[in-house]
Amino acid sequence: MSDILSKKDIAHFINKGFVRMDNAFPREMAEAVVDILWKDLPCDRTDPSTWIEPVIRLGMYSNEPFVQSVNTPRLHQAFNQLVGKDKWLPCRSVGTFPVRFPSAQAPMDTGKHVDASFPGSDPNNYFEWRVNIRSKGRALLLLVLYSDVTEEDAPTIIYEGSHLDVARLLASEGEEGLSFMDIANKLDALPQRKEALATGKAGTVYLCHPFLVHAAQAHRGIHPKFMAQPPLLLKEELRIAGSDVGYTPVEEAVRLGMG
Repeated sequence: MSDILSKKDIAHFINKGFVRMDNAFPREMAEAVVDILWKDLPCDRTDPSTWIEPVIRLGMYSNEPFVQSVNTPRLHQAFNQLVGKDKWLPCRSVGTFPVRFPSAQAPMDTGKHVDASFPGSDPNNYFEWRVNIRSKGRALLLLVLYSDVTEEDAPTIIYEGSHLDVARLLASEGEEGLSFMDIANKLDALPQRKEALATGKAGTVYLCHPFLVHAAQAHRGIHPKFMAQPPLLLKEELRIAGSDVGYTPVEEAVRLGMG
């Protein structure tokens, strides 16, 4: 199979921390996912007056359209290019859904953050989950759009190149790394980075470096936003030194950040 991502795409991923893939899966698949999610929401799809919360979180889903959407041949080829063939595990579920609604009420989850990858002392406390320099447990962060997302529809804010700053932050923290909250509390002291918005049609996937800083925002549009943000899991931790076979783009980005 020919490469899905161009050399320019790979360079953008290494330097900016993400690459956007349009038509990563069919719109019909996205619509099937959204139909299932609406059945689980405590509000009426046809009555916006019932959309009283700015965000409602739904659980993990392993139904067929969910799993199919993140395991298309196009995505698998991109995973191979960014992470390395046989170095990642196929997604068997799609992570929690923060469904975002148009609302005058501000959502409470809009802080800058880096998604954590492995449990700390209390596996049930996500704020204690951790990230280390070899990205134990996580190959990529996926931002998977199941509805059309314009600039008005609460697109995720991506901080371009912030993964390089986080790599420098983690470089001296060893195997234990830092907790979700440790990193979150240090982000404002990092260099200012240009903001990009994760917009696109349903079926778009943003393939993000696991260290990429991102944030949610308020919904100013009309239609609810459906997006998942599952991890692509690593079989083993990243190799960031001593390789005699070269480094994958995910690893190269870490090495670039470390200097």
